[in-house]
Parts: sequence; C-alpha cells; structure tokens
Amino acid sequence: MRILLTNDDGVQGPGLHALAEIAQRWGDCVVLAPRDHHSGCGHRATTHEPLELTELKPGWFMLDGTPVDCVRVALAHWGDAFDLVLSGINEGGNLGCDVYYSGTVAAVREAAFLGTPGVAISQFRRGREIDWQQAQRWAEASIGSVLEQPAAAGALWNINLPDPGDLRGDDLPELVYCDVDDHPLPVKYREQDGRLHYAGRYVDRLRTPQHDVDVCFSGRIRLSQRQVRRGPS
Repeated sequence: MRILLTNDDGVQGPGLHALAEIAQRWGDCVVLAPRDHHSGCGHRATTHEPLELTELKPGWFMLDGTPVDCVRVALAHWGDAFDLVLSGINEGGNLGCDVYYSGTVAAVREAAFLGTPGVAISQFRRGREIDWQQAQRWAEASIGSVLEQPAAAGALWNINLPDPGDLRGDDLPELVYCDVDDHPLPVKYREQDGRLHYAGRYVDRLRTPQHDVDVCFSGRIRLSQRQVRRGPS
C-alpha cells in the first residue's frame, strides 16, 4: 500500500514519529503534517490564506495549515494515489463527542470524503507520560486488526488506546469494536483574574456501558467505524 501519515500535534510530535516507524510494515509511507499544534481544531480548513509546504527530508513534509489542509494537499493537490491515511498517534483520547472537535479524527474524515479510507489513533492517558514503545505495540495490533476488515472508500476508523493504569493485567488489552458514546463532555468554568477558565475534567464524563468511552476507560482498546456519505464522483 501507499500510506499518508498526518496528525494534529504537529510534525515534531512524538506520536507521529512512533506511528511512522510501525506503518512501514504495511507499505510505503509519506508524512505530511502540520507545522504547529492543532489539537481541538475540528474540521477546519484554510481557504482564504496561502499555505507554505516544506520538504523536511525525503518522504517528510510540513504544512503551515491544519490536519484537514494536509490531507487535501496530499490527496487533491499532489494528485498521487494513496490507499490509506493514518492520523496520530494523538497525545490524549478522542472518544465520544471528541470526534467533532478532534483534528486527528478530522484528517481521516476528510480522507474518507475524498475517497480514501483512514484510521485515526489516539493514546488516552490520565496525566502520566506516554510510553511510546508500548503505544506502538498496541497501535500495531489495532491497526493490523482494522486492515483485516473490508475497506470501503468512505470508511473511517477511530482507535483509542487505554491508559496502562486501567489494564486488567494483560500484556495486550482486549480489542473491542463498539459504538460511539454521544454524551457531552463535562462543561465547567472557574473565574480567575476576571476571566473564565475551562475546568471540565475529561475523566468525569458520563459513560454508556460497552460504548467507546466506557471501553477505553476500562482498560480495553476501543475501535469504531463510521461511513461518510459521498456524493457522485
């Protein structure tokens, strides 16, 4: 396969480099990632400003735009055919309603709109440092499982790796295919210095049993698939 890699943590993000190392087992990889950090940017695309594309080294490119911009440039502007888009490994979870805010997920959604299947992968954590070697092992097993499924042009997958502290003792957490929990995030603010500071705690969100938030918070790898509706080509 020919694989495009991107993320929303920026081209220097350790999760992108960890993903690039394991992605080579499935095919030839090209990296095109944002210059800056774009966590929580949603499906934002740049249409009224020019974009600067920089080649950092063979096969590695940087764009001063969003994750969606990166996918658009690679799939629509370059004109090169890619069989798969991988986005991540994100530093933090992308569960439930996060899929509407996440730049990581937006990248593969845009790929699906343009006819290329994609997989977003994120590492949930409860404040601790991420063990990227462990995340690589779990990501490799998870993506490998997804790639065994039939690949439709408008398909996108979202994978979340659990915090190691939530494991039940197994080396490789259980892989669970499940639905997305549509509960909203906890929305709270505190006033300080005349300003409002977001104070919602990610881990306090509601959990529907056997949906993605519950699965990941329970120490299992959660996988879910969505299909985007595409117009006539």
